[in-house]
Amino acid sequence: MPKFKFSGGVFDLAKKEAELEKLQQESEDPALWNDSARAQQVMKHLTNLRREVEGWQILTQRLSEALELAQLDDESLRPDLEPETDALEKEVERRDFNAMLSGPYDHGDALLTINAGAGGTDAQDWAAMLQRMYLRWVERSGYEAEVLEITEGEVAGIKTITVAVNGEFAYGYLRPEKGVHRLVRLSPFDSNARRHTSFVQVEVLPQIEDDNDMEVNLNELKIETYRSSGAGGQNVQKNDTAVRITHLPTGIVAACQNERSQTQNRENAMKVLKARLFEIKRQEQEKHLADLRGEYQKTEWGSQIRSYVLHPYQMVKDHRTDYETGNTQGVLDGDLDAFIEAYLRANVGTQTP
Repeated sequence: MPKFKFSGGVFDLAKKEAELEKLQQESEDPALWNDSARAQQVMKHLTNLRREVEGWQILTQRLSEALELAQLDDESLRPDLEPETDALEKEVERRDFNAMLSGPYDHGDALLTINAGAGGTDAQDWAAMLQRMYLRWVERSGYEAEVLEITEGEVAGIKTITVAVNGEFAYGYLRPEKGVHRLVRLSPFDSNARRHTSFVQVEVLPQIEDDNDMEVNLNELKIETYRSSGAGGQNVQKNDTAVRITHLPTGIVAACQNERSQTQNRENAMKVLKARLFEIKRQEQEKHLADLRGEYQKTEWGSQIRSYVLHPYQMVKDHRTDYETGNTQGVLDGDLDAFIEAYLRANVGTQTP
């Protein structure tokens, strides 16, 4: 069975097939369903792994068939062979890109939070622009997005929004977007049309499916319900379906008001809370290792990862990779793949858990 070597490591198809067989046997054990949460995790992992293995098996077969045709050295086969060769090259490039997503949570779903920072109304409008940008990217990438919590700005835009992004590799692809995003433009909210600089912080967290990864003591939680905000008229919420959960030891707050069911909102809020607690745990571990190496540097609010300049010139530049483009409208319409790829290629093998 072949092994495929990529920039992100080596993909061992035989090993994946053995893992799939073992997982298939586990899923057929009737005792598994005594724990519904565990069963759902196993079935989700099984579905994703089966899709991955079958995709590689098909690719292996196509490569084998194309190689056999090429070895015939028959010119009459060229019209059929060339398009297939081009398609195979693109598929291998895509898989090479995916191979860079080797972190423990890269294959899974993500939680995306956008928080308006310094800049007042301009920053809140900038946060809404980023919301649109990421939702466009989610759509063009074939993922699903669910808004869990949103707080509108007083004048325009949004103060904060949390979105669940669901799909294979959602966290791996969105992970490079974490950080402060800076906008420079002529402010539409300034009567003198002066240039303003706004900052928005983007938080990307993995959705924690396994309770073993992040256990939460229910005695340390303050759970409140309240009436969801939203449209008036027939759509107004008449019951306290929204849920706000506060983790008392850390003060972390997670809320969800999207669903009409209080139970669903509570589950989603817990999902967000676990992800944020897990991120604190990860940062503490990372800081400890960095302290041992003597390399730890505190990340400040102003250390933006990317600048979007709309005036006096047009440019979007990532300060970590130096990748830049003058197609600012394309980026704001969700064309982020080049920025994501540049970051991942520059940081292969450096992922943190």
